[in-house]
Amino acid sequence: MKLYPGSATVTREADGTEYGWHGECLELDAPHRMVSTEVFEGFPDAVAVNTARFTDEAGATRLTVNVRHLTRENRDGHLNAGMETGMQITFNRLEELLTTLT
Repeated sequence: MKLYPGSATVTREADGTEYGWHGECLELDAPHRMVSTEVFEGFPDAVAVNTARFTDEAGATRLTVNVRHLTRENRDGHLNAGMETGMQITFNRLEELLTTLT
């Protein structure tokens, strides 16, 4: 997903429930680092800032993502909403996709 000012995406659960997200790219130091905002439209005041770092480790790329929340309550709400499971699913899908590229 590319994040540009005004971009949005919708995720869909197996039961058909949809969730909206949007954000924007704040900094880009390709191919090493990207900083972007993330807003779950169900909680528009709970903006998170994500920093993704891409590092070379013996010919493979390690992706490290740090998520910074404005408040402890926002962080706890994000964690309690199951975001860790969703992120793991997303990263697994990304890994599967990347193995198909030459």
